[in-house]
Amino acid sequence: MYVLAVIEHSSRRIRILGATAHPAASWVTQAAKNLVMDLEDVGCRARFMIRDRDGKFPVLFDAVLKGTGIKVVLTGIQMPRMNSVMERWEQTCRHELLDRTLIWNQRHLLHALREFEEFYNSHRPHQGIANARPLHPLPTPIDDPDKLSHLDIRRHDRVGGILHKYRHAA
Repeated sequence: MYVLAVIEHSSRRIRILGATAHPAASWVTQAAKNLVMDLEDVGCRARFMIRDRDGKFPVLFDAVLKGTGIKVVLTGIQMPRMNSVMERWEQTCRHELLDRTLIWNQRHLLHALREFEEFYNSHRPHQGIANARPLHPLPTPIDDPDKLSHLDIRRHDRVGGILHKYRHAA
């Protein structure tokens, strides 16, 4: 299965655009159109799209992005550090989700990826952005020792117990 995902470098927000067994040019182009519409809906202004030189990206993919003012930057040949943020997400997704889950079919893969996307964007802290979560600001620090001793933290398991969310029950 091929998964098409994009990440915002500044906030580390991930967007899963889809998954397919046969990535045809029409499927990839439609995913680019959907991405452009999603970005317009949330008011996000992307300036660049860094992508690899895979032949599965048709010329129309670049044309859709270029038509909205997004410049497509191709990575160098055998230079994974040129898009290291996305490479790191791929590694994280593989280690934290896909290596621990038996995927049955495309529908199950998309469900697991959507759960991981929500977990990654709304719960998981990121060291590269001061332990912030992409969709939430940094929490206020707890300075009062009395409040520290009375924390009631609850765990909520996701995707059959593979992902864990911790929440302060106040």
